[in-house]
Amino acid sequence: MRAIIIGGGIGGLTTALALHAAGIEAEVFESAPEIRPLGVGVNLQPHAVRELTELGLGEELAATGIATQEFRYANRFGQTIWTEPRGLAAGYHWPQYSIHRGRLQVLLWRAAEARLGTAHLRAGKRLTGFAQDASGVTARFADGSTAQGDLLIAADGIHSTVRAHYHPDEGPPKWNGALLWRATSWAPAFLTGASMVQAGHRDTKFVCYPIAKDEGGRLLVNWIAEQRFPTDTPWAREDWNRPGRIEDFLPIFAGWNFGWLDVPALIHAAEAVYEFPMVDRDPLPRWTHGRVTLLGDAAHPMYPIGSNGASQAILDARFLALQLATQGSVEAGLEAYEAVRRPATAAVVEANRGDGPDRVMDIVHARAPEGFARLEDVVPHAELEAVVMSYKRTAGFDPETLNRRESWSVPRHAGLARD
Repeated sequence: MRAIIIGGGIGGLTTALALHAAGIEAEVFESAPEIRPLGVGVNLQPHAVRELTELGLGEELAATGIATQEFRYANRFGQTIWTEPRGLAAGYHWPQYSIHRGRLQVLLWRAAEARLGTAHLRAGKRLTGFAQDASGVTARFADGSTAQGDLLIAADGIHSTVRAHYHPDEGPPKWNGALLWRATSWAPAFLTGASMVQAGHRDTKFVCYPIAKDEGGRLLVNWIAEQRFPTDTPWAREDWNRPGRIEDFLPIFAGWNFGWLDVPALIHAAEAVYEFPMVDRDPLPRWTHGRVTLLGDAAHPMYPIGSNGASQAILDARFLALQLATQGSVEAGLEAYEAVRRPATAAVVEANRGDGPDRVMDIVHARAPEGFARLEDVVPHAELEAVVMSYKRTAGFDPETLNRRESWSVPRHAGLARD
């Protein structure tokens, strides 16, 4: 079996590594001319860290990212609404990592080069079309070249060429009215030094977490400033590399100095800011068409709520590899993959549209918009806990379920993951 993977992002590269570990040949075709550490930060939840660890990448992750120790929700005055341990401290068998998206992509690319061989990773290859028959799939690229395989896996992002082929009338992604301004800033350590913070409420929110540390103890903090606008406000096509302007949003957060976190100072310290509208797409009725299937953002783009976009792509990759290796045929493997992963990710897309676990901030803001003297007078702890735990179950990373789930490694090839 030989797989053509379209897209050399987190989902595509994890797929290549997972297929290799399962004894399946794979070749990655990335449209960018070279892989560089671009972008800002992402969070890898323990269920995704488990999969990368079982692929033999645990040490590289630990050396590249920050093991998140605490998660904290606060209101716009910095008053704590909810706090909980994360990763190993929360009872998981695997950490949670906050990590630079570009550095993670480079880590995965280099691992794929070492394991698959450089000839199996092709940059500067933009897919323009494909064809399939009973014997396989042929992919066509803008430079006139082609590639043949037994199946094609489209991990080519929210603007997937393959998805557009099967859904030509879908239109642009759906915008929910929120704009995100994203950046990284060097700053002194706050709280535990490995805390993830979300402050505010649905209409105005600030998120931050460290993704690296220098020798002097300063943190490279990834942050997101979010503001919601009327949905008929004009917005530009989403582009992770479009520059943003601090003056467009700094006044909104000018008074957000909590003592333990100085939001305006973080914003001022950024070298570059990027603007992105919060968008997703409706869940599809099917991902697979013959020998072609979708994966990651090509299959289920979701709002960046609950830190699940990259993590769900990693889960897709591992489960797909397991099914292709054990179901006996391409068609059966793709059917088994979609039967589990499509409804699972559709549930996360819908949960994120309802603000997912971030609803705890909205509940408190609705009942105490000017702050509170005692949180328990505003909302019972059990009500907040129910919101948080419900999302963890939906997204597949509540500790008990994850810790006891069987491995998605292919037993007879498990050793290859460490070659």
